[in-house]
Amino acid sequence: MAPKDSTFLGWPVLRQLASGDFLGRGNAVTSRRTREIEPRTSTADRVVQSVCPYCAVGCGQRVFVKDEKVVQIEGDPDSPVSRGRLCPKGAASEQLVNSPSRQTHVLYRAPGATDWERLDLDTAVDMVADRYLQARANKWQEVDDKGRLLRRTMGIASLGGATLDNEENYLMKKLFTASGAIQIENQARI
Repeated sequence: MAPKDSTFLGWPVLRQLASGDFLGRGNAVTSRRTREIEPRTSTADRVVQSVCPYCAVGCGQRVFVKDEKVVQIEGDPDSPVSRGRLCPKGAASEQLVNSPSRQTHVLYRAPGATDWERLDLDTAVDMVADRYLQARANKWQEVDDKGRLLRRTMGIASLGGATLDNEENYLMKKLFTASGAIQIENQARI
């Protein structure tokens, strides 16, 4: 049985030849169903420029937001760093905010306890600040054995991560040095 004319003329190779798109790079090779598909980004309320959180390269991202929820993240073509490209981790960073396994509450387990309890953010920040100041005070050294002025603490150390860039590590160094810490290191790559 011979194919119907409309089906036969609808073949992509014939559409290519009839439209002059000999290399098959235009609309001639797209099906009707493909043309009807709308990208998730077309329904976004706004686009926010951001920086990828994974490494210190600082690739630019365009974050598409709809109803205050991230719907898509893609490379920012206006970024001089990445020129619109993202590595696989950066391209999948939308999962950081939309993953059903993401923790959205502060959890705390008291010393010796077996269960975690929820804390509000203010309480958790106060607990961290209190412990930081306590560790600083407990190991504070005003002078050494020979009476030389030290004014340092050995109770606090900092190790910056590889996702921090040089400027962020500089600010961390300033913060920890101001509080008397001398054990400060980082992994800045760029």
